[in-house]
Parts: sequence; structure tokens; C-alpha cells
Amino acid sequence: MVFYFKARPEAGDYTIFMGLDKYENEELIKYGFPEDVWFHVDKMSSAHVYVRLHKGQTIDSMSEGLLEDCAQLVKANSIQGNKVNNVDVVYTPWSNLKKTASMDVGQVGFYNSKMVRTVKVEKRINEIVNRLNKTKVERTLDLKAEREAYNQAEKADRKLQQRDKKRREDMDRLEKEKQAEIRSYKGLMVAEKMTSNKEIASANKSLQELEDDFM
Repeated sequence: MVFYFKARPEAGDYTIFMGLDKYENEELIKYGFPEDVWFHVDKMSSAHVYVRLHKGQTIDSMSEGLLEDCAQLVKANSIQGNKVNNVDVVYTPWSNLKKTASMDVGQVGFYNSKMVRTVKVEKRINEIVNRLNKTKVERTLDLKAEREAYNQAEKADRKLQQRDKKRREDMDRLEKEKQAEIRSYKGLMVAEKMTSNKEIASANKSLQELEDDFM
């Protein structure tokens, strides 16, 4: 079971989601999307909250409103973190989550600590949490199948891009060849290198003149 929430409208069309429990979190860690950003209360137990960014976006391009929604939701879903003020929430791209065989279910580390960001949440803002909860939808999904479908779509898109790139390269090559041919033709047609019909006629004797010379 995965819980889905809608971010504030002014932030844009973004979906925030989290797993039901640590086993669901394990699936989300395993089958996340490259556009996903992971949130967790630092040094405390909490839900694993994600937001799916748009293609081309990075965690540093997230708006303050979107960041606040995610941070408030993860704080509200931390038993300890929800009771205290001034908690730190860490977040990082899904691709930076590191999972090893020795880790417990739902536990993660990071490949690169420099890619981890921290935002301080001074207190729970009920207005934000209540608004998010009103958009809450529960869905049972095959996360593996969803990721495989994503991979297939990405593969098809890469093929299309490669085909378009080759077509552009072929067109550029043909255009260069055409321009080279035009330049070569113009070189042959330089005025100084050309001879008029009149000049040709004056340089060659007529048949009558040749006969007169023979006689």
C-alpha cells in the first residue's frame, strides 16, 4: 500500500507519496524513479516520504512551497519528530540511496553525502498537514511492474532520440556535400577562367580559310 498526496497547487503538479510500513519502504527504495527525491527526519524514526519531480529538475530547483509540504509531511509521520520542535529533515535524490545486504528492512545509507540536503522544520503546521491529508489516496501498486514500464518508455524514447539525431546528422552531411559541390562548380565558372564563343571562333580558322591556305 502506498499513500499519495497532492502538493499545494501553486507549487505545480507534484505527487508526494510514502509507504505504509518499512516493507513498503523497501519496495520504494528498490523500484524508485530517477526523478524521485527521498525525505526522512534526521536521526529519528519516520516515514520515508518521496516527491516525484519533473524531468530535468534537481533537488536544488525545488520551490520553497514544495519543499515545505514534503518536510511537514515527513515530520507529521514521525512518532518522535512530530512531538518536538526544530527537527532536521534530510532529503536526497533517490539515486543517492544506498542499500547493502547488512542493512535492516527499510534502512538506507547514501552513496555521496554531498548530495544530501537538510532543512530545519521549526514546528508542525497543521494547516499544511491537514491540507495534504485531505488529498490522501491509498493505492496498491506493483512497483516492480511500474518501474519496468518506466524503463521501457525510457528505452523507446532514447531510440527515438537516436533516430532523430541520425536523421539530423544525415541532413547536415547532405547539406555540406551540396554546399561543397556548389563551391566547386562556382570555382569552375570563374570569369577569368572562361572563354567566350567569340574568342573560340577567332582562335580557330574556318573551313574556307583552311582550304584557301591549302591551295
